Amino acid sequence: MSEPEVLIDKRDGLGLITLNRPKAINALNHPMALVILDALREWADDDEVRTVVLTGAGERGLCAGGDIVAIHTDAQNAVAAGDSAYAAADSASGRFWRDEYILNALIGRYPKPYVAIMDGIVMGGGVGLSGHASHRIVTERSKVGMPETGIGFIPDVGGTYLLAHAPGEIGTHIALTTARMSAGDAIAAGFADHFVPSEHLPALLEALHSTDADTAIAKFAQPAPVSEFAAQRDWIDYCYAADTVEEIVHRLQSDGRGESAKAAADVLSKSPVALKVTLRSLRGARTAASLEEVLNREYRVSAASLNTHDLVEGIRAQVIDKDRNPQWQPATLADVTAADVDAYFGELGDRELGLAAPKDEL
Repeated sequence: MSEPEVLIDKRDGLGLITLNRPKAINALNHPMALVILDALREWADDDEVRTVVLTGAGERGLCAGGDIVAIHTDAQNAVAAGDSAYAAADSASGRFWRDEYILNALIGRYPKPYVAIMDGIVMGGGVGLSGHASHRIVTERSKVGMPETGIGFIPDVGGTYLLAHAPGEIGTHIALTTARMSAGDAIAAGFADHFVPSEHLPALLEALHSTDADTAIAKFAQPAPVSEFAAQRDWIDYCYAADTVEEIVHRLQSDGRGESAKAAADVLSKSPVALKVTLRSLRGARTAASLEEVLNREYRVSAASLNTHDLVEGIRAQVIDKDRNPQWQPATLADVTAADVDAYFGELGDRELGLAAPKDEL
């Protein structure tokens, strides 16, 4: 009999969640999200649980994101059927995202310390499980990112909230280029809080059994490594402050530095419509009143993405066939119309996510 894909344990004051798909870098699927959701709801009122700890099995990372092969199948079916975003919201992927985003919101409001060990690869859905935690640990092996525009998708799982609240325009740079964050970058961008060398993780986990999260982490945390993104704030902030993706690319190409030229090339390799939807999503998330408001908007965008050519093509090129040569439609930024972008933000009627922020924040 195969092992569970999520290991749930409760001992010595800890609620332990271990993502247990090491061969898939612990990629998250719907059953796993439901198991975690059930455990967190149960532990919220359990006096035997003082602190929750999230880790990933294996040596490669906490979580590589969602199971996008399954999403590809749903997207193919939605495109073939000409489904609306409303219909897509009731697909298997739509139902997964609904519960996943509810989980992200719960983590963001969790009433007890939630310690996420962001060792190794942490992408997409992995950021949703860790980036909203109260205590976020990175190591020298951490590689954190939101790779969605590279597959014709839009950052979700509350990622646009985190990206939009990063200092300056670092989050816009990360979102549009899909740049990976080191430990230092993740802390500088507000995706993580503490740097603990991986060799000290076993001792940290042991200490959490006998003391509170803040005290245990302080014992092992070290100064954050230097962030390349923070060091490059001058050109990042200027170039990405533009109102359109076209102007961002123009500024990057005109800047004259090798780093900005590479960033321009990275942006131009991504789905043009996904880039424009992402920029609009980030600007909206920056002024949103709560994480819940952002997740509600992300759910509309994700449902609308499911019946698009670019999501099917992006996953095909990057994951299925791996030719790394997606043929985007529309093919250029200039070809993307305002109507193309507006279509991602349409209301879903009785299939809205409908999360509400706590009343004391309203």
